[in-house]
Amino acid sequence: MKEKEFLDIIKSYLNAGYIGDDCAYLRDLGIVITQDSLVEDVHFKMEYTDAYKLGYKSAMVNISDICASGAEPAYMTVALSLPAKTQNEFIKDFYRGLKDAAKNVTIAGGDITGSEKLFISITVIGKTAGRTISSRAHAQVGQLVIVSGEHGNSAEGLKKLLKNETCPEKFLNAHLMPEAERKLSRQIAENIKEPYAMMDTSDGLADALSQIANSSGVKLTVEYDKIPHDARVTKENVLYGGEDYKLVATVPESLLPQLEGAFVIGKVEKGLGVELDGILFTEKDINEKIFNHFGGII
Repeated sequence: MKEKEFLDIIKSYLNAGYIGDDCAYLRDLGIVITQDSLVEDVHFKMEYTDAYKLGYKSAMVNISDICASGAEPAYMTVALSLPAKTQNEFIKDFYRGLKDAAKNVTIAGGDITGSEKLFISITVIGKTAGRTISSRAHAQVGQLVIVSGEHGNSAEGLKKLLKNETCPEKFLNAHLMPEAERKLSRQIAENIKEPYAMMDTSDGLADALSQIANSSGVKLTVEYDKIPHDARVTKENVLYGGEDYKLVATVPESLLPQLEGAFVIGKVEKGLGVELDGILFTEKDINEKIFNHFGGII
């Protein structure tokens, strides 16, 4: 069973309007909230990272979700489940990385418990004042599809690590210390005047495109050559690699002059699904290639 099947079951029982995006938008409170978890031997292995980098990435992947909603990251809580052998230095380095990634996000508390393996669960709250909040269901026909930054670098870094091969620092940093797209998120959310879709590419660019297309009931027509990527990275990793934490959004052409670091890769049209270089991909086609959290360790 895959993650999306579990989510469908949960949605059917809760019957809540908040489930669907990576952040829940609580309009009455003026906030968005997200929670994400990292599990040892599922999302990371300690032989490939260290406590500082792990703390940095743990914070950043949650901040990225807030940025993908268009909100301003503001508060964070951290829950750690730690093996008995954990040393004090690990905690110091982990929180040093966490704070460096958080920057102006206040770490407001959390919880610590024992565990057989390392388990990290982080909640981040974002403020919505002065910003238009996105939803993957809000793509509008006629909008352009934009992305930020190169795709596939994180997957390339992971591949090199798993094979114990020499890896360019660029790819290692993309995987071990990703950066959330705070600036572009703010530029979009503070200036856009119409409904729009935006996600990060934590589960891969193709997945984000598919989620937006199917949730919005539209077709996203994309040209592969327009997707920013390093020539050394395979097409498979560019589209399906995941963990790049870049943004993909649908915006009106009139907004482009106000955006820095945005690359137009396609447009929103009538229809359903993702059309890449003239070939239509179904949701099932893409789901079969993305990372499965229940498929075993990395």
